[in-house]
This record gives sequence, C-alpha cells and structure tokens, in this order.
Amino acid sequence: MTKKQAARAGIFLALFIFILMAVTYIVRTNGGVKDRFVGFYAEKKDTLDVILVGSSPVYPAYSAPRLYGEYGIASYPLSTNNQRPKAIRYLLKEALKTQEPALFIIELKMFSMPDEEWEDTMVFTRGVTDNLKYSLNRVEAVNALVSDKKERYTYYFDIFKYHSNWKTIMMPSQLACWRYEKAHPLKGLEIKTGVGPAQAMDLSGVTQKKEPAREQQAVLADLLEWLDETGKDALFLLTPYTVEPEEKMQYNYMRCVIEDAGYPMLDLNECTGEMGLDFGTDFYDYGDHVNALGEAKCSDYLGGYLREHYTLPDRRGQAGYESWDAAYALYLKEQKAAEESCLADIATQNWAPEVIE
Repeated sequence: MTKKQAARAGIFLALFIFILMAVTYIVRTNGGVKDRFVGFYAEKKDTLDVILVGSSPVYPAYSAPRLYGEYGIASYPLSTNNQRPKAIRYLLKEALKTQEPALFIIELKMFSMPDEEWEDTMVFTRGVTDNLKYSLNRVEAVNALVSDKKERYTYYFDIFKYHSNWKTIMMPSQLACWRYEKAHPLKGLEIKTGVGPAQAMDLSGVTQKKEPAREQQAVLADLLEWLDETGKDALFLLTPYTVEPEEKMQYNYMRCVIEDAGYPMLDLNECTGEMGLDFGTDFYDYGDHVNALGEAKCSDYLGGYLREHYTLPDRRGQAGYESWDAAYALYLKEQKAAEESCLADIATQNWAPEVIE
C-alpha cells in the first residue's frame, strides 16, 4: 500500500468512526436520563463547583437552578435510576474530564442494597454506560458493571442495542445530540407532581450498626481510597425516604466508615423536622421520592448546609453563567405550577396511584 492509499484509508476510517459515533449518540434511547447527561456534557468547561451522583432520589430532590438562584452554587446531578454504587467512581472520573468541582456529593441509598439485586438488570446498568461518551473510562465502567463478558460488546458498541431506533434520526431533539451535548433547560432537575402520603418513622433510637452487603463495603472502601487520591472534598448524603430499621443500622455502620476516612455524612432523615419536611404531603410515591414541595425543602436545606460548611463561590451575576439565570427563571415558573398542583391534590385528597411491583 502506498502512502497515498494509506492516507485515504486513514481518512475513510476516521470518517467512518466519526459518523458511527454521531449516529450512535442520536439513536440512543431518548428520555430523562439521556437529557440529563447530554446536558452535563453541554456545560461549559470548569463552571461546575458541585457534582452530585446517585440513584433516583437525587434528580427530583436537589434543584440545581434553585441552588444557583438562592445560594449561588453551580451544581449538576449525574443521577440514574437504581444507580449501582460500582458506577460512582466512573461517573466522577467522567466529570473530572471537563469540570474541576470543589465538592462531590454522593447519595448513599443504593449502598444499603446488595449489588446482586441489580447486577443482571440491564436497563439500570445501561442507564450509566449508555449515557457516557465513548472513552476508555466508559470501557472500564462497562467492564466493572457487566459481569457477562460475552455481552460486553453490546455495551461497548451500544448501537447493537439501539440499531432499530432509526426514528430518532428524524427527531430534531435527538439530532441535536450528535456530539452527545445538548443543554438541559433545568440543569438536570426533574420537577415531580402528585402526592402519595407516607408515615414518618422515628428511628432516633436505632443506634445499632449492621454491615451492608460485602460487595458494597468493598465499593465504599475503594471509593474512599480513590477520593483520597483525587484530593477532592466529598459529602456523603442520604435523601429523605421511609427508612426501615435494618437500613438505618446499615447507615450507622457506613457513617462510622465514612467519618473514620475523614469525610462527613449528612442524613436528611435526621433533619426532617428542621427542614419542615412533611411525609404526608411532600412525596409523590408514598415515601420513596419527594415531589416539588419536598424538593424545595431538600434543596434549601442542602444549600444552607453547603454555604455553612464549604467555601464555594457565588456564581450569580458572573460572566458565563447566563444560562443559569435562564434556568432559574424557568424553574421559578415551573416550580410554582408544580407546587400549586401538589397543593390542589392535597386539598382534594387526590392521591397518586400506587405502583404495585
């Protein structure tokens, strides 16, 4: 092969890979998780000061627009449904490619569940891997999360999974994802309506400790070691929900491990009175995830805590944060409508349908 032929072959191969990546990014299943991740990738370099990771309690409970508008904090949630703790390290590594956050916030709920419950649930694994840009870090995440080596190729090249999604190529909203970058109007937040009353549990007397599943202990130990290597501050956070006594014992154990490693743990279940959180009105699904009423209270408590315990810049009014001003304005409008909807449901006792699993 001549040099000219080799050059042509190289150009063809590079063009083929570029087109394949762009098409893959477009045909990946659209939805809230994809919107959140392409929104993260669209954020300007080194503009985020806080990165949140964790499962489904994160994205409806902590409003990035509210944290910005009320506290000046630029944050973003890299949150997926039933996000396995094994994924956290790879998500934080991904964040460090484009951002230099002062603080990582790590939600703990999934650490109380054995990894084997979710290991073979493809949809939750793909929620992480399919929403990362192609990179070595993504390959490493697939290797860590997919135990069946024979299936890994469908994760490395997820177009094998989504090749039938050609209709998305005709959708302008998905065509805009060709680089896997598309601004999220609410900075990753999903505002939830509906009211599913729950009963608050007083677990203040539960002081015993119980070890979590062995694999989750190993993941936590590895994560703490990695955090030490990065030199980043980290806050371990538990979002309010109807915690069972056995889970509380596991969180007591985790608190000791985390604090012994030099990091704080904030359990908002212990702060619900101070927050004014009402389990009878502030959840949309009977005690698992907060609605718009609960989101405002969780966000305000977290914002106040961060302002008190960390030195974070106030980004309000700074050049380069105009999209955050727009997000906050949109948030105020949509949040008001959502809160009014929740209050109307409460007044008429129009409770959300219960999901039977």
